Amino acid sequence: MTTGTAGAAGTVRVPQEERSRVMRARLLEATVECLVERGFAGTSTTLVSERAGVSRGAQLHHFPTKNDLVVAAVEHLTEKRGAELSAAAARLPSGRRRTRAVLEMLADHFTSDVFAAALELWVAARTDETLLAAVSPLEQRVGRETHRMTVELLGADESVPGTRELVQATLDLVRGLGLANTITDDARRRGRILDRWADVLDETLGATR
Repeated sequence: MTTGTAGAAGTVRVPQEERSRVMRARLLEATVECLVERGFAGTSTTLVSERAGVSRGAQLHHFPTKNDLVVAAVEHLTEKRGAELSAAAARLPSGRRRTRAVLEMLADHFTSDVFAAALELWVAARTDETLLAAVSPLEQRVGRETHRMTVELLGADESVPGTRELVQATLDLVRGLGLANTITDDARRRGRILDRWADVLDETLGATR
């Protein structure tokens, strides 16, 4: 069974709504790629449309300005970051070494291309009120969800005094390591730090699990 309308030659025409959705997704993915490779300043609507294989007219129809495009990309990134973290969490081992695996998962996220693109938007939003208004609430949502997920994965009991702060310190640590990685490959040092921090978490949280 096929969807859409069959043409004279028997081909199936994709509905306009579906074509529009696919084109929009291509533009957003191309925007993320440009942010990673060229930064916010080097990302332009022309470059994005070329990379997405979409005409300038079609791109302008969906996103008339760079800010329109980037704000939509912020929302797209938020969904993508959440999906990537959820998928990684589902693959975590149980039992011994789980804490270290949780930290590795978080570190992988904060050194990923998706995080690098988000970082470009953070920096640009600092001096752009329109972009800040879009980025801030979405980042807060990501932050809350990441914190909730980390609590669950570590088996942490936040009713115990100091535990919430310890979880937040963990997220601050891996985020900081991710920032360091944008300057130079920091994998070896990062690994040693995560080894030690996993020991700290196991020692501190062990009694409350």
